[in-house]
Amino acid sequence: MNRVLSLRRLWALLVKETIQMRRDRLTFGMMIGIPLVQLMLFGFAINTDPKELPAALVAPTQDRFTRAMVSALELTGYYRFVAPDATAAEAERMISRGDVVFVVTVPSDFGKRVEKGDDPSILIEADATDPSAASGAISTLSTVARQALQRETGATGDEGGVLSVVVHRRYNPEGITQYNIVPGLLGVILQLTMVMMTSMALTRETERGTMENLLSMPASPLEIMLGKVVPYLGVGAVQVVVVLMAARLIFGIPLVGELTLILVGIFVFVLALVILGYLLSTVARTQMQAMQLTFFFFLPSLMLSGFMFPFRGMPPWAQWLGEIFPLTHFLRLIRSVMLKGADADTVARSLLALWLFVLILSLAALFRFRRTLD
Repeated sequence: MNRVLSLRRLWALLVKETIQMRRDRLTFGMMIGIPLVQLMLFGFAINTDPKELPAALVAPTQDRFTRAMVSALELTGYYRFVAPDATAAEAERMISRGDVVFVVTVPSDFGKRVEKGDDPSILIEADATDPSAASGAISTLSTVARQALQRETGATGDEGGVLSVVVHRRYNPEGITQYNIVPGLLGVILQLTMVMMTSMALTRETERGTMENLLSMPASPLEIMLGKVVPYLGVGAVQVVVVLMAARLIFGIPLVGELTLILVGIFVFVLALVILGYLLSTVARTQMQAMQLTFFFFLPSLMLSGFMFPFRGMPPWAQWLGEIFPLTHFLRLIRSVMLKGADADTVARSLLALWLFVLILSLAALFRFRRTLD
């Protein structure tokens, strides 16, 4: 008898492991699903050079020279004028809320200055909270605008005056990447730790054999869920303090908006995360499965939320998919308040979306919870 290697014994072990893997459908699904998700996201959704960025046009007198420049900017593929006749107040509100990335302001005497050859100028304001998102579009501004104006006037070289394009990078004029990354890291760290730790809350009870004791307690499903969720809110509070202090003291991230609004947004976001983790724990049977489900959720939300890659650079279907993740709305809120000084009205949509996540996830978690073991 061969004590080192027996084909019969080896075959028996292979059959046994295959049967076990087939029974663990969740793990097998993760093995197939995660590579497919990565392939789809990196192959189709990720784009580091965003095109068709929304822009607003403030032009009191939209003469033929203004129309020529706007058409030329749209033909580059970088600009999409969603508000072609906005007022200055409307454009300011749109860029502060993140509805547009650019505001192109053409003075009322622009056409007269062009005809007189009096060195006309235009102002282009760019939302630079994410420096990489607008860099490609900004680099084409001066050349495209000047060429369009020269074609319209029929001038060559310096004839007809020289167009001056003033670019104002708002909220992050120096283009510091940390201003965009560090506030986003707060959401990423909270999402990974809160969902993972909470998702193991019920599965740990099952693996240790204490689920029967928990179910026999005279407590309602809501009380059990709160008992499992609330302690992790305290852990999240500690992480928030550490990250915010590091962001301010180490990286010098500005805090333009109200700290109270930031804390409210963080509280709702963390509440949604811990409830999501609790929901995952009602699906998973083991702590390993809970961890796998966490990463299956974490990966697409990290890529589609606008943290790693520009949100505007993704195709429409990827942007719609990104809207279902709490991290997407939290990043908009935290960056708007910290870098833009946004008020409650400006971030109301993001805050409302987070509260909606809390409501939906709470109902789903309570529905999934069972007071008896299967």
